[in-house]
Order: sequence, then structure tokens, then C-alpha cells
Amino acid sequence: MDFDLIIIGGGIVGAAAAYRAGQMGARTLLCDRRDAGRATDAGAGILAPESSTRDGRLWYDFALEAVGYYSVLIGDLAADGVPGEELSRAYGHCAKMIVALDDVEAAALAEMERTVYARQEERRPPPAESVRRISPKEARKVYYPLLADASAVLLQPTARRVDGRLMTAVLEHGLRARAVETSEFDVSTLLLEDGRVHGVRSACGDEYTAGAVLIAGGAWSTDFGAQLDVQIPVAPQRGQIIHLQLPGQDTGAWSIVMGFSDHYQVPWPGGRVAVGATRETGSGYAAHATVSGVREVLQEALRLAPGLRHAAIDDIRVGLRPYTSDHLPLLGAVPGVSGVYLATGHGPTGLTLGPFSAKLVVEQALEQPPARDLAPFSVARFLR
Repeated sequence: MDFDLIIIGGGIVGAAAAYRAGQMGARTLLCDRRDAGRATDAGAGILAPESSTRDGRLWYDFALEAVGYYSVLIGDLAADGVPGEELSRAYGHCAKMIVALDDVEAAALAEMERTVYARQEERRPPPAESVRRISPKEARKVYYPLLADASAVLLQPTARRVDGRLMTAVLEHGLRARAVETSEFDVSTLLLEDGRVHGVRSACGDEYTAGAVLIAGGAWSTDFGAQLDVQIPVAPQRGQIIHLQLPGQDTGAWSIVMGFSDHYQVPWPGGRVAVGATRETGSGYAAHATVSGVREVLQEALRLAPGLRHAAIDDIRVGLRPYTSDHLPLLGAVPGVSGVYLATGHGPTGLTLGPFSAKLVVEQALEQPPARDLAPFSVARFLR
């Protein structure tokens, strides 16, 4: 047998999975063909589930654990020799604001607020800094000077942000430290015999055997469903995000800003602000920016923060998120076939959930009891 574990897909989920396998001492191969449009490279990286109410309680509880795992992961990578400067560029702390600009949005914010406060009361131990209302004046003066006149603002004082591209590069550094093998070949088929997956075959015909195979191919994970006789119900959802440059501005100290149309603004040090994003279900695998998408992103960015009107457009990124109809990921073993596992379907929250999801599935694949029950996230929920 060549490996203990082969991982298909090298975005943040696959890279984090390979790193965890390396930590566990498993002989690991990470296969990544580096598809254009992978979601990791274009994600916003907002790590702030405490003030999110969109995706329900199961997602919320899982997301709290997932965001908490980031501090463990960062510590492990530092211990494996990743320079602190690289880690601080990839991951950092900041505040987050949810901004209502008119009376309709203010009413929606008030409804959201009740759920957020109720969840805060339930948490043990309670959060050190609670989500709370602040005045629009304070929001502009302290947290985001370019903000529009607002009707109401909800502040999460302690949030986090992660740059998907940089975090994946950091994880790749960790893979080298853990002697994980990586390759850019295209996995064409799984090696399947008597109901068990025991490896992969490349497009060139080379075969690699393993005790287990983990599919973490994002929106491309569906490629293996027919061979497994299981539908892997993820679909590409295009997201367009624009990175702006504001020379001379201390953007690293600014807050994340969320509006009420699934749009956001994520500031980073060095005058960079990422604004987005579209959610284009039905886009297929067209990983290019569109006129309508760019217009949508910029219009909403200026509605939330008119002060951005003089910013330079530095980069336009497009990601194809692996979207599921119930907004929950697909994690764990595949029913009816042994030796194969899924870690995909995270949709627009892949950077939030991805590393923790990867950790749990790798532990299951390597026959270590995972720290959390994965049954609610099994692909079996779509097969009933």
C-alpha cells in the first residue's frame, strides 16, 4: 500500500485535511489539479458566527466550534515553524458590524438581534465581549470611517478574518514540515473493488493505493458520484468579489461590515478592502467575472460605504462555491462503499467551517473517533 490516506482537492479543506493527517503520522498524499475558480481563493473569510442567524442552529453550533479550532490550528502551524509574519497576514482579529440603512432593514436587524442575544445567554461560558448595539456615529468614528449614514448598527466586538489564499499557502508550509506528499495530477477515477475504495488512478493512468480516500474537491466533488453510485449533491455557485485599494488608510484597524443583501466589506492591513459578493446559483463552472456581477458588487459597496468611491480596483476574484440545497456541508463516510469519505459542500462558509470539517473527517477516515458526531452532515440525508 502506497499511503494511509489520499486526499483529492487542495483548497483550504483538502490542505487542512492533509495537515491533520500529517500530524497524526499518516502516510498522506494530497492531489490538487488547481482548478481555476476554486472557492478558497475568492472567499471573504469572515469568521463571526456569533452574529449570524441565516443558516440555523445546527450550522451555528458547528460554526462556533469551527472558528474556535482556528486558534488551535494557528498554534500548531507556528510550532511547526511557520513564520509569525505569514500567519498574521493570513489570519487576524477584528470587529464586525451589521448595518441597517433604512427602516425596513432596521426592523430586520431588531429581529436578528433577539436571536443573537438569546444565543449569547445560552453560551457557557458566556462570551467575554457581547454583541451589542452602537450608535451610527460611533460606528463611523471608531470602526469604519467610510460608512454611510445608518439607521441602526449591531457590533460584534471580537471577530476574526482569514485570507483563503494566504491560509492555504501557510498550510502548504505545514505540509512540508509534516512530510506530506503533494502532487498536481488529475484524479480521473477511484480504484474500487468489492465495494471498497482502495486508491486512485490519475488521468495519465498511474495508480496509487491507500487505506482511505477523502474527496475534498469543492464544486468538482460530484465527478466521483457516478462511480460510487451515490449522488454527491453539490453544485457550483459563483461568487464575485472585488479587492479595493485605499492608499494611506489604516484599514487594518477597521471593522468588517455586513449589509442586508448578503454583501459585505472585509478590511485588511495595507489599505486593502474586499467587497462582495454575488451568490449565483446555476452559474455552472464559468469561473469568470461578469458585467452584472461587478456592477452588483460595486453598487452595494457604495451603498454601504460611499467613502469607497475613490478607491482603486486592485483585483476581481471569482470562486465557485460547492453549494448544497440545505446550506450544510457533506462530511464523513459514503453509504454503501467503504474506504471513501467526503468533506465538501460548505457553500459560502467554507473558510469558516473548512479546517474543522477536515480535521473531523480525517480522524474518522484514520479510524480515530471524531470529536463530534458527523451524522447530521452525512450525504445519507439526501438519499432517504
